[in-house]
Amino acid sequence: MTIKRTASAAWSGGLKDGRGKISTQSGVLKDQVYGFNTRFEGEPGTNPEELLGAAHAGCFTMALSLALGEAGLTAESLETKATVSLDQVDGGFAITAIHLALTGRVPGTDADTFQTLATKAKENCPLSKVVNAQISLEATLEK
Repeated sequence: MTIKRTASAAWSGGLKDGRGKISTQSGVLKDQVYGFNTRFEGEPGTNPEELLGAAHAGCFTMALSLALGEAGLTAESLETKATVSLDQVDGGFAITAIHLALTGRVPGTDADTFQTLATKAKENCPLSKVVNAQISLEATLEK
């Protein structure tokens, strides 16, 4: 089975004075503005790194839900924050790391089992497999 999803970007102008718009097939993002100022100067709008972080956090959290279910566990809550590092490397920029910070409430488990299942989810999440950046994980089990 193959599932295909699409997203698109449009751009006009130069790097610093140009403007772009990002849209997704689902319509959740429709002509969302992005540009040099939203990517590098903290202006309002989105950027590719935060979109990648959102996608990775969502993918990982779903993969963890699967791993928990396979272990006979169900989460009351799982919250994941992805921090994407964009660094200047060799005269350009590269995404060098993604740190996933997970907090979960899962009745019937302990911190070691939670960490093991979180690590399994990190390794098996499709976005973790496609990203070549170093991906670290911090998992906290709440009681």
